[in-house]
Amino acid sequence: MSRTQQILVPFAAILAFLGLWEIIVWVNGWPNYKMASPSDLGPAFWKYRAMFLEMGWQTLWRTVAGLALAVAFGTFLGMLMGFSALARAALYPLLVGFNAIPKATLVPVIALLFIGQHDFNTVLMAFLISFFPIAVSVGIGLSTLEPEYRDILRALGASRLTIFRKIALPKTLPEFFGALKVSVTLAFIGTNLVEIVSPHGRGLGALFKSGETNGDYPLMFGVLIALAFLGIVLYYGVVVLERVFAGWAERPQH
Repeated sequence: MSRTQQILVPFAAILAFLGLWEIIVWVNGWPNYKMASPSDLGPAFWKYRAMFLEMGWQTLWRTVAGLALAVAFGTFLGMLMGFSALARAALYPLLVGFNAIPKATLVPVIALLFIGQHDFNTVLMAFLISFFPIAVSVGIGLSTLEPEYRDILRALGASRLTIFRKIALPKTLPEFFGALKVSVTLAFIGTNLVEIVSPHGRGLGALFKSGETNGDYPLMFGVLIALAFLGIVLYYGVVVLERVFAGWAERPQH
């Protein structure tokens, strides 16, 4: 696929989705207090443009902060599980059990533990919901490293750190970036869970609650589109990083 196609195809798909959405609303005759259509979103974005910019930035920086913590902690856990069968056997049940807990149920608990710490609570939830895929992918990538490579390098006097940098880390990068793409969307979910379930007047989640309270459907759907836009921007940011650091693993597409 050419570079032009890589740009035009996703753009055309988004336009097709918006067009189908508009047609469905028009065919059913839904008013905008029941179901907003794409043609209603432009006026809503313009009317609340200042709030979208302010609240969008608040949601974005908290999400990125939580995601950065998830990358650091998830990579550390993945290294432990990848290099130690004992750590893998001990940590996997705990991680799976924790990940099975609905994260919406954790929001009130965190809000009670850290009363008034709104930014911290939001970043913490984004972190908690997004580190699991990274930890698992790094752990699996390292645990499946061919033992022959390690034996040869150890025979040549290489340290564990050298083996990690030269062999294990490059091998794990494709799995890492694949998990990071998933974690980006999960981090946004964590951020908005706190902003909606435990409102504190900040972020796009608070703007969504305001639209819900006032029955402003164009504003509510505008928030959803803004969240989708931010998610797409972060996702393609990860894609760029993947091509820089792990572009060698990408198969040519015809």
